[in-house]
Amino acid sequence: MLTPGSPAPDFAIPSPTPAPTSPTTLHTLAAAQPVLAYFYPADFTPVCTKQACTMRDAIPNLPGVAIVGISPQSADSHARFAEKHNLAFPLVAATDKSLARAYDTLGPFGLVIRRTTYLTAQDQTIAAAARADFSLAKHKALFDRARELAASQ
Repeated sequence: MLTPGSPAPDFAIPSPTPAPTSPTTLHTLAAAQPVLAYFYPADFTPVCTKQACTMRDAIPNLPGVAIVGISPQSADSHARFAEKHNLAFPLVAATDKSLARAYDTLGPFGLVIRRTTYLTAQDQTIAAAARADFSLAKHKALFDRARELAASQ
């Protein structure tokens, strides 16, 4: 897992809406606001669905914070997942797992992405991180830190 102060690897982020907008990048987004980027194993699984809905429901309490979900499923799977659960934030299709490798979120033998959340600051470094494969408590704890970081920018 990347530690606080580490540079956050940059990556392209698609628009969460079907509108013809160009994708942005993590660094561009983080320059404007803190970013909670969370890695999860798979769309439509129980804990991943709960995590996505928890992130969705936290948005009103996280003004000035962007949320991005990342998993190895296809863009089509992400679109269905986002539509079914009313997710208004982008989901990145990291199908080749290179992004998971860059963020040190691959599990044993590189078969699965571990549930990991990173808070990226305006200087494009990791401000905080949480990893818990089956519990969301550590991930939710980053919400307070994200709010504080947004308020200080």
